[in-house]
Amino acid sequence: MRYSDLISLSYRTVTSHKLRSALTALGLIIGIAAVVVLTSIGRGIHTFVLSEFTQFGTNLIGVRPGKTTTFGVSGATISTVRPLVMADVVSLSKVENIIAASPSVQGNARIEAGEKQRRTNVLGVGSAVPEIWKIKVSSGRFLPEESNPRAFAVLGNKLAAELFGTASPLGRRIRIGSDRFRVIGVMEKKGQVVGFDMDDTIYIPAAKALELFNRESLMEIHLLYNSNAAVAEVEKAIKRNLIARHGSEDFTIVTQNQMLKSMDSILNILTLAVAALGSISLLVGSVGILTIMTIAVSERVSEIGLLRAVGAERQTIFQLFLCEALALSGAGGLCGVLLGIAIVRILDAALPALPVELAWGYIVAAFIVSLLIGMAAGVAPAMKAARLEPLEALRTE
Repeated sequence: MRYSDLISLSYRTVTSHKLRSALTALGLIIGIAAVVVLTSIGRGIHTFVLSEFTQFGTNLIGVRPGKTTTFGVSGATISTVRPLVMADVVSLSKVENIIAASPSVQGNARIEAGEKQRRTNVLGVGSAVPEIWKIKVSSGRFLPEESNPRAFAVLGNKLAAELFGTASPLGRRIRIGSDRFRVIGVMEKKGQVVGFDMDDTIYIPAAKALELFNRESLMEIHLLYNSNAAVAEVEKAIKRNLIARHGSEDFTIVTQNQMLKSMDSILNILTLAVAALGSISLLVGSVGILTIMTIAVSERVSEIGLLRAVGAERQTIFQLFLCEALALSGAGGLCGVLLGIAIVRILDAALPALPVELAWGYIVAAFIVSLLIGMAAGVAPAMKAARLEPLEALRTE
């Protein structure tokens, strides 16, 4: 039998039992659609999180106090770790290929402006933060570079609006905790970065934040390095500088690339996990195809006998039933892909806050898997049909 005749006969057999074929393919349709939707949500979250992390650029390095690697030393030696201080920031800013350096201290405090008060995020930073984090001042100016910082404050856009309304906050006095500060600037809108609202934040000099929160050590030092420089060489230079100052490696260096790689691997695992969850429905669909094809063999024994009697070989019978199974799985897979894409488009339009992005690699893989499922589920019934003897098959007529 020619392949064109084989495909045509398989197609007519599937379409002659429309309801049964549709119900058989339904399991695969639901399974493929589930894989498309879940992987699209997973891929959307993956892209969203990585874009959030790269808002500040990719040529950033963070230095944190304490060594995260365990060397088996006793807990009594923890007190010997030197904290990161403002002098470390000044020293690191002079390292080769370092463009800017800024200390970082974070906390939460009550802000009072006249009769209004609220609690918000307080960031103790340096004057280089706008350059490092790629944020801009909408009015006034950012914190100046001073060896003896004064009690200045810069408000996030949302915080300024809530405390002062439409009036200009520049030059106004506010109270942070028990200390008084003068507002010298308001930042442009930035939005949320990985759940942290940059607009509902107040920036003060890091030295003042250390006093405010009664801390001895900076929480982190942010460094912006030359994008043309090799990050490994910059990391080595930072390490040499701090070891010379501290006497030992009692700090941790985290590059933006390391964070992105770790986050990327975690998010890839998440996407794979949701794809595996959706694939459970594909297994259900394979059982449906196996069941229907087995029933079809039992119902068409006389037809098989007639084909064998007129000269059809066992291989032809095997190919015929296998082709029917592939037709069912292919149709189910294609309909599932189209349904899944339609649902993703609807979700994207109805829920703009939900990040979705079609993961074409997983979609193609799911469709191929549906064909493999059809092939695997159709092999056993096809072999059973091919083994039937012509005379025995004709006796069932």
